[in-house]
Amino acid sequence: MARVRITQVRSQIGQSERHRGTLRALGLGRIGKVAEQEEGPVLAGMLRKVRHLVKVEEA
Repeated sequence: MARVRITQVRSQIGQSERHRGTLRALGLGRIGKVAEQEEGPVLAGMLRKVRHLVKVEEA
C-alpha cells in the first residue's frame, strides 16, 4: 500500500463536530501538523470530508 502525507492547512475553528472528529482521527489538530497514513478506501472517505482543511501528497 502507498502512504500519503496529510498536512492541515486551515483551522478547525468554526467547522462541524464531525469535521473536527475526522481531523482528530487522522492525527491532526493544529495548522501545519503533518500525519502519514496508509492509503485505502476508509482514508479516502475521511479525506473527502475534510478536503477543504488539508493538503494531501504522496509520501
